[in-house]
Amino acid sequence: QVQLVESGGGLVQAGGSLRLSCGASGFRFKDLYMGWFRQAPGKEREFVGAINWSGGDPDYGDSMKGRFRVARGNGQNTVHLQIDTLTPEDTADYYCVASESYDCARYGCYDASEYNYWGLGTRVTVSS
Repeated sequence: QVQLVESGGGLVQAGGSLRLSCGASGFRFKDLYMGWFRQAPGKEREFVGAINWSGGDPDYGDSMKGRFRVARGNGQNTVHLQIDTLTPEDTADYYCVASESYDCARYGCYDASEYNYWGLGTRVTVSS
């Protein structure tokens, strides 16, 4: 059974940092393109960043460059999302996503429709 499981969300103060983690299991292919979306209350879902697990640099949404960092974990098909200098506007549900598409690995995938697999999400709340 395919699963994406997020961890690391919670309540943090503005200015702090947070690291989210996502582990993938049950996939047929070992080489995944994995990343994160987020959805703030009352707003549309937006692409944060993603990375091909076997190599290459991460891809980021335009407004996500700088404070957000996607990195591979030590475990097979594990990715992390580091968020620095958190602001209340970062309050959102953060979703781990994965795609087995070679095109995603090669060109990047920035739209939610390009991802077949989604985690249940982890909530990040930033207090001012």
